[in-house]
Amino acid sequence: MTIVFDDEARAEMLCYLVVGELVAMARTGDWLRTDHLVELSLVWMGANGAHPEWRDRISIVRMAVDLAPDVLVTFGLRTEEAVASLFTDGGRLDYRVTLVSQIHDRCAARLLRV
Repeated sequence: MTIVFDDEARAEMLCYLVVGELVAMARTGDWLRTDHLVELSLVWMGANGAHPEWRDRISIVRMAVDLAPDVLVTFGLRTEEAVASLFTDGGRLDYRVTLVSQIHDRCAARLLRV
């Protein structure tokens, strides 16, 4: 199944990448390298059947780099336990968790400024 890479898909991808950055910070004390973020974007695309243009994908990767520190400060997700609570048992973001919805909303708002 191929999804249309619309505003909602962009927000979901950005949210996934930002949370990926938070996972890296909680586990290692450092942000992801660019190549790891690009790889993470490919993982999200594969899991969601999305095929954005490469420029769009790279733009979202850059946004994740800029947005993750703000999200970390705002929500204080500094431990592995805190970040793990954002996922379902299947490893997907759990949008029923209030923090996930709030991060998603922050991502959607950031995309509106483009």
